[in-house]
Amino acid sequence: MDRIKAYQLVGIETAMHMLRPGAIWEITNREFTKWDDPRPCPSIEEVFETVEKIKAFEDSINTIWTDDQLAERGIKQHQIEAVLESGE
Repeated sequence: MDRIKAYQLVGIETAMHMLRPGAIWEITNREFTKWDDPRPCPSIEEVFETVEKIKAFEDSINTIWTDDQLAERGIKQHQIEAVLESGE
C-alpha cells in the first residue's frame, strides 16, 4: 500500500514558531508586513528553508493514516488517487 502524506507540521506558522517563538508577525505576498519582536525578523528565505526542513522531517516518518483520519483532514479519495497516479 502506498503511503499518503498528510502533513501536520509543515507551514509558515510552524516555521515562524521555531525561528522566533512568541513573535507577533504578519506576512503578505512573501513579505513581512508586521513585526513586533525585539529579535531580528528572519528573511523569507530563512522561513522557507525552515519549512523545507520540517517537511523533510515529516517525510522521514512512516505515518499511516486511516481512511477516517484522512477524511477528517479533508483529503478525499480522488485526491489520494491523483497523488498515487502522479507518483509523488
